[in-house]
Amino acid sequence: MQRSASKIALLIGCALAASSPLVSQAQQPTTTLDTSPGKATATETTRATATVTAVDPKTRALSLKQANGNVVEMTAGPEVRNFDQIKVGDQVQAEFVRALSLELKKAGTGTTSSSGTGATAQTAEVRSASGAKPGGAMGASVTVMADVIAIAPDKNTVTLRGPQGNLVDLYVKDPEQLKNIQTGDKVEAVYVEAIAIKVQEAPK
Repeated sequence: MQRSASKIALLIGCALAASSPLVSQAQQPTTTLDTSPGKATATETTRATATVTAVDPKTRALSLKQANGNVVEMTAGPEVRNFDQIKVGDQVQAEFVRALSLELKKAGTGTTSSSGTGATAQTAEVRSASGAKPGGAMGASVTVMADVIAIAPDKNTVTLRGPQGNLVDLYVKDPEQLKNIQTGDKVEAVYVEAIAIKVQEAPK
C-alpha cells in the first residue's frame, strides 16, 4: 500500500506541476470525519489562493503572491494547457483533498484478487478547453482489501493483514462498531487524493 500511495502522489504532482508549492504554503487544512455502522471516512481539504505577479513565457515560470504576503516561485510543466493565457493580476485557486475510507465486508462478501486480498489503483484527469484560462483537476485512488485476523475488545483494536502480508492494528474508538467485526471479515480501505486548479482573469 505504501508503494501505491507514493505512485498516487507522483501522478498528481505531474498533473499540474505548479500546484504543489502553492498548496504547501496554504492555510491549515480542514478535516471532517463521518461514521456509520461498518463505515468511516476521514477527509482533509486544503485551499489556497494567490495572485500572479510575474510571468516568464520562455521558461513557463510564475511568481504567485498569497494573501499572507508570501511569494511562491514555480514552473508550470507542459501538461498545464493554455499557459499563454496567464497574465499578471490573474487569480490562481487551488484545492487539495485527501480522504481515507474504511468499510467492513462481512465474510463471504467483497471483491478480492486470486490471492485472497488485493490492491487496485485508478486515476482520472480533466483539463481546460483549448483557448480557455488554464485549469483542471486530477484524482487518484488506491483500494486495498485486508483480512481481519484478530480482535482485541479490551484494547479496542482489530488486527488486519494486508495484500503484502503486513499486519496493522486498527484502533476502533466506538465499541459498538467493534461488536460488528468478526475474524474472517474483510476491511476495504480506499485512499483518495485529488487536486483542482483554476485560473481566473484579473479583476477589471
